Amino acid sequence: MRSPSPAVHNLLLAALLLVTQAAQATVIYRWVDENGRTHISDSVPEKYKKSATRIDSSRSEVTPEQRKEAQDIAAKEKALAEEAAKQRLSKQASQPASAASLPTPGKRPAQGVTDSTDCDTWRRLYNESLECFGPYRTTRGATKPEAFEKCTTIPSPEPKCGPVRE
Repeated sequence: MRSPSPAVHNLLLAALLLVTQAAQATVIYRWVDENGRTHISDSVPEKYKKSATRIDSSRSEVTPEQRKEAQDIAAKEKALAEEAAKQRLSKQASQPASAASLPTPGKRPAQGVTDSTDCDTWRRLYNESLECFGPYRTTRGATKPEAFEKCTTIPSPEPKCGPVRE
């Protein structure tokens, strides 16, 4: 059996908490407001009391076996996450010191341009740079500082290569 993802794990824990609360004999109601939105709560606003319906929360009760299974899954997920973190740390520690001088992994584009770079390559790198910086632009056109950690600035090739011809 494959372990669930962390998102599934969190969902299971949330469900477990909800069920625990339901097991404490909490009365839950469901109603729809004038905007068509469905609400579920243990208290109903006065103007919706006539339209609210009581929900049978006993259907959501967790058996001791289900609770144990959820706890076992959570323990396995935690152990896997801890092991992955240890592996990342040991991998980072084992990298040679010269690796620090290399560009940041994933930094786009990974290379810069020189006087000998041909126009097609320069345009490709320039477009990659624009795409990388795109998500870091503000609504006023400024660039967020963290963009420079992820992206390489490539100057426009137009001064040397001229405009793009289609």
